[in-house]
Amino acid sequence: MEQKINKNGLTEEQFLAAYDPNKFERPSVTADVLVFTVTSEEKENYRKLPKKALKLLMIKRGDHPDIGKWALPGGFVNMDESLEEAALRELKEETNIDNVYIEQLYSWGDVGRDKRTRIITASYMSLVDSSTLNVKAADDADDAKWFTVSCKCCEENKISNEKGWVFEKLFKLNLENGEDKLTATVKVSKIIEGKAAKIKREIIESNGIAFDHAKIIVYGIGRLKNQIKNTDIIFNLMPELFTLTELQQVYEVILDTKLLKANFRRKISNVVVETDKYAKNGGHRPSKLYTFNPYYSDFEIY
Repeated sequence: MEQKINKNGLTEEQFLAAYDPNKFERPSVTADVLVFTVTSEEKENYRKLPKKALKLLMIKRGDHPDIGKWALPGGFVNMDESLEEAALRELKEETNIDNVYIEQLYSWGDVGRDKRTRIITASYMSLVDSSTLNVKAADDADDAKWFTVSCKCCEENKISNEKGWVFEKLFKLNLENGEDKLTATVKVSKIIEGKAAKIKREIIESNGIAFDHAKIIVYGIGRLKNQIKNTDIIFNLMPELFTLTELQQVYEVILDTKLLKANFRRKISNVVVETDKYAKNGGHRPSKLYTFNPYYSDFEIY
């Protein structure tokens, strides 16, 4: 097969042999992971099922920059590993979590997002059943804790200009774990100029959250809400056996809305399998237990 020659008269082999990787400045690359779980809060009434809470794992930074602030687990990508391999390695090194589901969300590359140098990060999302994990801080993390997450749109604006329209949403992010309270306000703008549209995200204020991680968290929560409506990823949050009421509670706490029981059970019917086991719940009748059906044919909550 005839080798192709470039405009300098070089074959690919010759070009690669002479290539200088220092010709261009190279930014550092990191991988950060949003690890979500859903837990049961303490019972207020023994006759009622405990409420559910959406939680996010955060680590307390033990070194500069942003020492003492809380960040997503993550770190630098080595030259001999993929982005996903780096995300999983850092998760294990900093929190003792491994062998979990992750998916890539988005890449963040604002020039000033890190005080150390030019750093681009790939964010990942993981959904876990925290009751099966032994979380503990390690490596350069001073602490690792689950924070209850609340993210609500507190303001919407529609602004016209000479080029088109700008649709703005302000999201209020709150993270609490009993001892620490972290807050941020993130503005998401959809800018429409003719047929072109772009999304801009910016942090208006951030308290206790390191780097630009407030922006990443708000994006991750939105992505989680969209994903659980038409995929099966929510079952990564569930134990092997669960009641349909527990499953509905998990959907409701993530979507931040109440679902009609009959409608929910109709739509979920082919995604779960009934077992012959029952949950022993004090104060009310035992409930039938179900498990995930990996052979379901269709799925859509909405």
